[in-house]
Amino acid sequence: MLGSTSTTVKNLPLKRRLCFLLKLVCFVSSVLIFCEFLIYYVVIFQCRWPDVRGGAHMSEKETSASVLKAIILADTHLLGEIKGHWLDKLRREWQMERSFQTALWLLQPDIVFILGDVFDEGKWSSPQAWADDVRRFGKMFRHSVSTELVVIAGNHDIGFHYEMTTYKVNRFEKLFNFTSGKLITRKGVNFVLVNSVAMEGDGCAVCRTSEAKLVALSHKLNCSQQKTNHSNRRCSDVEKLPASEPILLQHYPLYRKSDAECTGEDSAPPEEKNIPFKEKYDVLSQEASQKLLWWFQPRLILSGHTHSACEVLHAGKIPEISVPSFSWRNRNNPSFIMGSITPADFSLQKCFLPFESRVFTIYCAAGALLVILVLAHVQLLTPPFYFAQRLISKHKAV
Repeated sequence: MLGSTSTTVKNLPLKRRLCFLLKLVCFVSSVLIFCEFLIYYVVIFQCRWPDVRGGAHMSEKETSASVLKAIILADTHLLGEIKGHWLDKLRREWQMERSFQTALWLLQPDIVFILGDVFDEGKWSSPQAWADDVRRFGKMFRHSVSTELVVIAGNHDIGFHYEMTTYKVNRFEKLFNFTSGKLITRKGVNFVLVNSVAMEGDGCAVCRTSEAKLVALSHKLNCSQQKTNHSNRRCSDVEKLPASEPILLQHYPLYRKSDAECTGEDSAPPEEKNIPFKEKYDVLSQEASQKLLWWFQPRLILSGHTHSACEVLHAGKIPEISVPSFSWRNRNNPSFIMGSITPADFSLQKCFLPFESRVFTIYCAAGALLVILVLAHVQLLTPPFYFAQRLISKHKAV
């Protein structure tokens, strides 16, 4: 009987240690699960589809049938084998994958647009590196058949104009079924996809082909809208499209001097706003911008490239929205645009992703609390007589 009691007393500290260790494991696991998984649901759950004119008075079934729900994001910049460190890839790509998959699950869009610079090193990647980047992209941005994914070419996908080759363009077009001058119509809404890298205006082979397709598409759209400057004879053999003013989707923004007039928490930093933009590098040239406005007279333009948000009006009436980067690598507060679009109207709403700084703060706070708990537990396990013995020995020494 006495031996059994002695064994129980000896095992008590071990049981306490194991129990404490189990609590620590649960605490660390909870923090990891929240920061790497649940936080995306908590943040994106707060986003709501904006109401479009007349949509507030429709039933849910009528709204689903008539309003196109679109998500627009830009500049994912999947790192390649040259510049991409494995840890950087792991962190940034996990953030984008969880953000995208959570948004699809919670918001259930009809269509998703990515406005270029999907890859970071597509402009110089080898066939093997390209295949690896494509594989990772497919995993991160997987989607169901009920959601369509449309990707626009950016300068990091096919190179700046001086780096762009037919091989790179064809490689991208084959992967994403993308061509400059391509029009897609969904629920009566016309979207024009523009390869803005090919709007150099120097007559290069890719540029000539791209502009020819855009001119032909412009003619088709103008005939469908029965513009007064298009006679019935010129439009007699033209396939009719829905009579809806188009929305332009491209990587480069149209020409503007700088981001000086841009506002909002995700606009460019103050020290960068007044830096003049370089034509054909930061923005399209004035000539190319005027061509696109004249050809299509769009009701909305969506672009990326700058990694920061901006809203400008062209010709005093045509809004252009520059969509910020979707990656933590390019900004602390990435986001995407949610658009409720009909043939006659549209409404846009921004949805922010978790701030990287906040996730880092949670980890730091959890780490500090973990250290405090461990130190407190060690102190509690120290026998009381040990402290008394130390105090007595110190007193005798004095």
